[in-house]
Amino acid sequence: MSTEPQIIEKNGQKEFVVIPYEDYLRLQEELEDYHDLKTLREEKFSASGDPTRSLDEVLKDIGE
Repeated sequence: MSTEPQIIEKNGQKEFVVIPYEDYLRLQEELEDYHDLKTLREEKFSASGDPTRSLDEVLKDIGE
């Protein structure tokens, strides 16, 4: 991050964090990447017993 986040308290408890917009965008992108990777790993795990085909077999089937 480019600067230290600012923490805003309410009634003595930490309530909000203020960060630069660029940092927010970078964090948002990293979070989306994390969720994509998590979904990919879950799908890969759930399909681990499914039969597979090589790329050559698929291309042959579609006429490439």
